Amino acid sequence: MAIFGNNTAYVAARAKSRKSNLMDRTRLRQLIQQTPDQLTVAVADNGYRAEIDLYAGHFTGGDLVEAALTHNLQAELSKILNLCNGKVRGIVEIYTNRFQYHNAKVVLRAVENEVDVKKVSHSILPEESEINTPWLKIIEESNTIRDAVEQMRRLPFGKALLALGEEEGLQKYEDELDRHYFKKSLGMLQSGAPDIRILKNHLCAEIDHRNIINILEGHAFGLSSEEITEALISGGRLIAERNFSQATSSREGLLDVLRLSNKFDSDGFQNVISESDEKRTLDPVITWLRELEHAQMQRMSYLHPISALPVIHYVAAKVQEIEDLRFIVRGRMAGLSTEVLEAHVL
Repeated sequence: MAIFGNNTAYVAARAKSRKSNLMDRTRLRQLIQQTPDQLTVAVADNGYRAEIDLYAGHFTGGDLVEAALTHNLQAELSKILNLCNGKVRGIVEIYTNRFQYHNAKVVLRAVENEVDVKKVSHSILPEESEINTPWLKIIEESNTIRDAVEQMRRLPFGKALLALGEEEGLQKYEDELDRHYFKKSLGMLQSGAPDIRILKNHLCAEIDHRNIINILEGHAFGLSSEEITEALISGGRLIAERNFSQATSSREGLLDVLRLSNKFDSDGFQNVISESDEKRTLDPVITWLRELEHAQMQRMSYLHPISALPVIHYVAAKVQEIEDLRFIVRGRMAGLSTEVLEAHVL
């Protein structure tokens, strides 16, 4: 139940309390040591009992845990939004709206790869959650990406997707979804209030980090500077639009642009790039950038304790817990070693 008037202090307190119930590193480490069979029970015991019970009649193993986790996250996002009202709700929604874009990507990928709707409804968009009904319907009724886009035309990003050429592939549609989310969100964060400014800075950092990964991946795949630039998102602070061509020209060009900012740890980035080269994977870079975002999110929550920021911090932490659990369960089922799981999760 939302409390009328300005309920910022109440919602922030509730979010902090919920965050304190999330799993810490020690509990995650214990989960990583479990066998696949033990994991379902362990996940249930760590706050997901109701959802595991809800799906136990339909699924087993990884499918059971995946459906339970997704259901729990969707329900939790609804609950936390329902606690908010007024200005706080508006700010929190700017962050939580990203999950609608995520679902649109799930749908487009399923249609493009001809994944059976039953498979999607057994994992990433469980059918027991009413939120997923319209998404599953789109998958069921679409033969092509364009069919799916036509059915999304009334959604906030519908026009932007329809404006793309009919012959465009999945990647272009996904890039457009990212661009639309960030452009719309930054456009809504225009006030100079401290909490708005901090959230805006965080979104700008997310844009920069996505662009850095896109540039490095583009070079690894041998794409041209123009092809890489097409995938970049405007609105970042480290790589301004005027520097796109320099940043995409070569890795040295990217490093030169990043060095222009005194707020970016160029030496740390150089070290992690070297580690990536040695291991022949971008994982170290992705992990390093993700840790920067986590640290920034952590600061957000205590710099302005009575604002929307602790609520957004809780949502981000909850999403991270779900992703970690999903990775542990899927990794264990696939036979990944404890060391590999710990490197990615802890």
